[in-house]
Amino acid sequence: MTDIDNQVPGPVDYLLVEWTGGRPNGEVAPHLIDLVDRGLIRILDLRFLAKDADGSVTEIEIADLGDEVVEFAAFEGARSGIVDEGDLAAAADVLEPDTAAALLVFENVWAAPLAGAVLRSGGDVVASGRIPVTDLLAALDAAEANA
Repeated sequence: MTDIDNQVPGPVDYLLVEWTGGRPNGEVAPHLIDLVDRGLIRILDLRFLAKDADGSVTEIEIADLGDEVVEFAAFEGARSGIVDEGDLAAAADVLEPDTAAALLVFENVWAAPLAGAVLRSGGDVVASGRIPVTDLLAALDAAEANA
């Protein structure tokens, strides 16, 4: 491997997941742990927020999430410095009142070799995007209905 192979990270994505009327249950954490354990992603930042009915926002420490989400403790201290107070404020702005949320920033480790190859070949990614799962499901349902 050349030095560039070791230096090029995979693409970095973020997700802001909102839960209405409470906090996450234990269903998400095992899937996240599995992705990390298989070397597909690397968690850079994981922050939790709560937005009260009156619109006030507080950060929730992983240790304070409760026993039903104890698996998230595996990510305690996942703070790379990429997410700052401005990012948390921007995330809070899009949340509905009386919700909880997780802001997750992760590297797509699986794509790092491709990113290195693109750079070595003189290429550059000039656009990228993501189709939200709900939009994808709606499009697939519409295509099936029209078939």
